[in-house]
Amino acid sequence: MANSTGQTTKSTAATTDVALLTGNEEYDKFLEIGADPHGAMCTGTGHSRDDVTHDPSAPPHKMTLTRDEQDVMDGKKGEVLAKVMKTVVAYGEAFGATKLVDLGGHPHTVLLGGTPAVTPVIDILNECADAGLKSYAEYTINPRPYDFYNVETDPEQQFKLQAMFSTQTDIEKVHTRLGAKNYNYWSCACYWPEVGNAPAKGTYLAWSESSAVNYSNSVLGSRSNRNSGGIEMLCNILGKAPYFGLMTDEGRKAKWLIDVRTESEPVWSVLGGAIGMKVMEDVPYIAGVDKYLGQVDGVSMGKLKDMGAATATNGAVGLYHVENITPDAIEHGRDLLVEGYQTYVVDDAEIERVRKNYPNLWTKKDAKPTRAFVGCPHNSFHQLYDWGMTVTHALANRRQERVAIPLHLLCSPLVKNHFLEEHPELVRDMMRAGITFTNTCPLTFLGMPGITKTEFAVTNSNKSREYTNARFFKDEDIVEIVLTGEIPDGAA
Repeated sequence: MANSTGQTTKSTAATTDVALLTGNEEYDKFLEIGADPHGAMCTGTGHSRDDVTHDPSAPPHKMTLTRDEQDVMDGKKGEVLAKVMKTVVAYGEAFGATKLVDLGGHPHTVLLGGTPAVTPVIDILNECADAGLKSYAEYTINPRPYDFYNVETDPEQQFKLQAMFSTQTDIEKVHTRLGAKNYNYWSCACYWPEVGNAPAKGTYLAWSESSAVNYSNSVLGSRSNRNSGGIEMLCNILGKAPYFGLMTDEGRKAKWLIDVRTESEPVWSVLGGAIGMKVMEDVPYIAGVDKYLGQVDGVSMGKLKDMGAATATNGAVGLYHVENITPDAIEHGRDLLVEGYQTYVVDDAEIERVRKNYPNLWTKKDAKPTRAFVGCPHNSFHQLYDWGMTVTHALANRRQERVAIPLHLLCSPLVKNHFLEEHPELVRDMMRAGITFTNTCPLTFLGMPGITKTEFAVTNSNKSREYTNARFFKDEDIVEIVLTGEIPDGAA
């Protein structure tokens, strides 16, 4: 981004030591694990690639602006805000947006991992802050990608993390300048009641965190595309976003009917993963699971979160409908299905087929697990309670004082505080047993050079499985692994 004199601004971030990590095969593998495996097939907005292709000989698409919006574009409210407007408009026109809409509720951004790759975005955001611009409302942010306090790491691991995230302080500073809420509100699951960023049905948003967009669109009925980190902050500074894709009635129609025929309650994250891999970024209409969910309450919200996050990461789903459960499906039913929709039948055999095809990315395939991570996206209050009761009771039944390997429960500090207030003795017993609470997410350190040879993590999160080298196991298997330090026969 250029300054007022037309000169290119330079990064204020310190030179990183991450170069020390580059140039070796293991680092390249780490980068491959962390990359979005579906990027070549998806637009990243939840808007089908087929819908944005156009005749290259046709004149460029132009959206209609109001008089006030045109004034901003023309620089009448400052040069920097004009740049913001031009960028947002160009983004919208690339996807065929017809207009800009006013944003409501509170923003949320995925943009917190301070790697050198985000230095240009930090520069842009600092230029906005220098011009006195802020987000239209206070906003929440994804959590830090590491936690030195609650996830035990040795000095070498800490050094590597600090080198990898060398611009962490810079990105946190600029978010503070632009109106971010304090650290307690930094969570990938900003919609939990304790965090409080749960927009009302129909609210237009410019969010970017894949699982948060997915949950808010689907379970809350708000309207946001899957924006990239950076463009969503420009929309939030402007207070407007382009109107296309998942923000429109037509864009929220379902191209797939997911016919779930399992004999018992499915593993929600595996079901979500199967859906995501099948539909990619198209909108699915899921039938046959309402009997396992009942009313939408604290328990079923966790199941929807886990399923939805897997659709968003094993595929690129920004919105799903669940028959008789989610707001759009309750209001419109199967009228949400487009003409000529496709059907995907998911039975127990299909669930098992999908699960058995998850790869083992450990550098030592037959290693013993070293850690277990539960909760990506962040656990809810009810999920913390369920895990606490399950593990402490299992320990007591075996007359065992502590877990065999650390169990890290990922959650917002505000959710943990609520849990501590309601169940202080259970929290005490959990901590004595070797269970820790951490607000990090995702598990980035697992794929770093050197660490892949000593850390062999297991998880019940299909999102973590997709983005790291952690191995996926069902909840009951995770409990057994945590208690014994061994993978049960037949669980892999």
